[in-house]
Amino acid sequence: MTLSWLKRARDRAEGPGATGKSGGNDSDADLAGLIGGLPDELRRPALTHSSWTANRTGSYERLALLGDSVLGLAVADDLYRSLPDLNAGSLTKILNQVVSGTSCAEVGRGLGIPEMLMEADPGEPDGKQTPARLLLKGERPLPEITEALIGACYLHYGFQTTSDAVVQAFRPRISAVQENQTDFKSALQEEAARQGETVTYEVIASNGPAHQRTYVVAVIFRDEEIGRGEGRSKKAAGQAAAEIALVRLAD
Repeated sequence: MTLSWLKRARDRAEGPGATGKSGGNDSDADLAGLIGGLPDELRRPALTHSSWTANRTGSYERLALLGDSVLGLAVADDLYRSLPDLNAGSLTKILNQVVSGTSCAEVGRGLGIPEMLMEADPGEPDGKQTPARLLLKGERPLPEITEALIGACYLHYGFQTTSDAVVQAFRPRISAVQENQTDFKSALQEEAARQGETVTYEVIASNGPAHQRTYVVAVIFRDEEIGRGEGRSKKAAGQAAAEIALVRLAD
């Protein structure tokens, strides 16, 4: 029986001009359509948590590593070409915000990845398998699965087709960051000062080997955590955390 999200995505992929085959001319297909056209041998592991398989290499972790690089290059290439007057530091600031875990989670929700993960859940809780509903409460699985599906699209369709679709999917985030050029940490500090307070940042976790380490940073305001973010550097994680905290502080 065809999954509902998969049918919708395949309908997009099979629209005018789409081939649904690796190496075809899919430059006009959106990311949801590309995901819908993935063969099962790529789509299944991209939606498989490590606790759902006896071998971790069968989970989304390897594809997420690949997809992270594809996403970064796709967005960096678009920024480089579309913003010729910005220096490397400014481009890096925009890039870090666009490809952050918060951003990937937002795009993932728009693609319907939570629904995909729920339908992919093997539904055999034995004390070792983590249910999809619990995974979706965490901060890491949704952005990592988004990256994994991007990695799977790259393997099936190649870089250019995947890059075009990725930039299209992330365009709202790219546009928002370009328009605001926001230093979230500075903006948060200013908002806290208006309330007669300050904020502090705490590194609460670091994960992965030294060459691929990610950091988790929390924002503390009035002795309470009001935001948490993840990034490839402490600075990027702090910016991601400040972005979340700024929204909560301004409410």
